[in-house]
Amino acid sequence: MGTSRMFRVFVVLGSAFMILLIIIYWDDVGASHLYLHTPVSPGPKIPHPAPAQPRPQTSRTPSFLSDIDAFVNQFLEPGTGEPTDPVPADTSNQSEKAEERYIPRREWKIHLTPVAAELRERQEQRRRLLQEMCANDSVVFPGKNRSFDDIPNKELDHLIVDDRHGIIYCYVPKVACSNWKRIMIILSESLLRDGVPQRDPLAIPRDLVHNSSMHFTFNKFWKRYGKFAKHLMKVKLKKYTKFLFVRDPFVRLISAYRNKFELPNEDFYRRFAQVMLRRYANQPTPPASVDEAFSVGIHPSFSQFIQYLLDPQTEKEMPFNEHWRQVYRLCHPCQIQYDFVGHLETAEEDAEHLLRQLRVDNVVEFPTSHRNLTASSWEADWFSTVPVEARRELYKLYEPDFRLFGYHRPDSILNE
Repeated sequence: MGTSRMFRVFVVLGSAFMILLIIIYWDDVGASHLYLHTPVSPGPKIPHPAPAQPRPQTSRTPSFLSDIDAFVNQFLEPGTGEPTDPVPADTSNQSEKAEERYIPRREWKIHLTPVAAELRERQEQRRRLLQEMCANDSVVFPGKNRSFDDIPNKELDHLIVDDRHGIIYCYVPKVACSNWKRIMIILSESLLRDGVPQRDPLAIPRDLVHNSSMHFTFNKFWKRYGKFAKHLMKVKLKKYTKFLFVRDPFVRLISAYRNKFELPNEDFYRRFAQVMLRRYANQPTPPASVDEAFSVGIHPSFSQFIQYLLDPQTEKEMPFNEHWRQVYRLCHPCQIQYDFVGHLETAEEDAEHLLRQLRVDNVVEFPTSHRNLTASSWEADWFSTVPVEARRELYKLYEPDFRLFGYHRPDSILNE
């Protein structure tokens, strides 16, 4: 009888310990496993070791056991905290040309030179502006004052999570999001070739870049974690590094129009172009396919595209497509405190700064785009066909993005 009672006591105590361990893990150490993975090679000349067993060509799904293993390992392995950039104690034998060194056990790159003061100040100004605009009562837009808990799950599908490095990226279409998605795929090791993670961003096919199965977003948390999803999201938002890239709102609209309506795109033609042609181009029966339309030189004009955006009927039928939806609706900057705000206008400097801040600049480089980018200087020409009153209405529609991210009001095209 005594043995049976003792056994029950041990079972109860063991269960209580496991519950306590899980609670501590989720609340306090939810991101600790980021820094406990096997490091990748610090340089291109060192080949990746072949894995002991071949891995399937699919995205990784972290298991609960692996998370517990990481939790335990942090007490077994010394020095698992995030490193800083210390100055070496003795550099007398190092070459004066050496600017950085590597830590083999981690993917982190330790720099001996600080980030330029102007880059640090630039980020400080952008983050401070966001905070000020979110607190400014003169900046008004739907959903500004709601809490993160009140954001519908379907509106969180642009937040891509990399648990391996502790990164959350909110992607904004037409703001170099294809290349940043490539970076996220590489960092999360969600694409394997012959059992080895892909390392070249430009080698990732475009159809995979925008394949939702390649990215783990906040929207997918509900399927995996159920009622605990929102709590886990807030833990990751607190611990992870969060970033986004933005662009002059009007130039982004021009870029979206050029990409989706000046080039043959069957999906966008059927979903949007035919609607614009029927409503604003007096074509009750537009061509059935994009090839037929382009063969006779038919596609919506930029002015008709703007008319479509301003038409109240548009959003009654469906929310704005992500390619022209406002950034404040995609990324929720008043509910999420972003650590880094990049601008496409300073993309190269910002990308280099961000990858260094994330300590992965020895793992991947941001690919330089050689495509014909839409320039800010083109605004006047593009909007010359748009009535001035429509331009002013359009500015009101996108004014929150202008003010949140520090873009000047385009008076030259609004005051004609």
